[in-house]
Amino acid sequence: MNTKKIVITGGPGTGKTSVIQALEDHGYYCFHEVSREIIKEAKKKGIDQLFLEDPLLFSELLLEGRIKQHRDAGESTSDLVFLDRGVPDVVAYMNYFGNDYPPVFNRVCREYVYEQVFILPPWKQIYTDDSERYETYEQAVEIHDALARSYTEHGYEPVEVPQGTVAQRTSFILSHLV
Repeated sequence: MNTKKIVITGGPGTGKTSVIQALEDHGYYCFHEVSREIIKEAKKKGIDQLFLEDPLLFSELLLEGRIKQHRDAGESTSDLVFLDRGVPDVVAYMNYFGNDYPPVFNRVCREYVYEQVFILPPWKQIYTDDSERYETYEQAVEIHDALARSYTEHGYEPVEVPQGTVAQRTSFILSHLV
């Protein structure tokens, strides 16, 4: 089976998790953000902010997790799978923070391809902090730009999802699938 892999991306606090949950509630197979699990595991080991303490290790773990999700999505029996972020997100964050990374990061962006990418823009009214989010709203705007650049540089044309209720955003995504 040729499963269509669709990425939902965007900066922190843009509503990705809510949209993914709504898609899941509609019966679609979804993969959730892997970074929260990596952050929680690091905190259990006494590392408060793994990304800040060892950005390369954190990003390597993210890359592994996102590659695994891509492979698992490809083995799915579903025609369509949604993923909360994709491989190019890792490069976007490394570029945003000015961190060096090995060439393999860009290579895997070309190897693990998605059929479509939707990007949720910054939205100040819904932005909130939580225990795994350390970016300010202003940083979230800059990260959005880095994400858009990363996906474009890796050959995608991200579709921007307009602001609206979770139902409206979900409906937009479903009606704009190619």
